[in-house]
Amino acid sequence: MKLNKNDEQVVAALKEKDMSLAELAEKTAIPSKKVFKSLKKLFEHEMIDSNARKYRLLKEKPPAGKSSREDEPEEE
Repeated sequence: MKLNKNDEQVVAALKEKDMSLAELAEKTAIPSKKVFKSLKKLFEHEMIDSNARKYRLLKEKPPAGKSSREDEPEEE
C-alpha cells in the first residue's frame, strides 16, 4: 500500500498526539471527508487504532507488498 499526500499528513499529525477526526481536519487543513477516507485506509491496514473517537498511530509505514484491493471482499 502506498500512502498519498493526505495519508502522510494524517500520519504526521498523529505522531504528535492522539486526535479526533475534527482535530485532524483542523490540524492538517484537509476537509473532514478526506481525513475520514485516510483514517479508514490507515485503519484497514492496521496503521492506526481508535479509542473513544480518538485515533492513534500504531506504525509509521504501511505494510510492504500488499495492494489495497487484497483485503476487500469479493463482489458477487
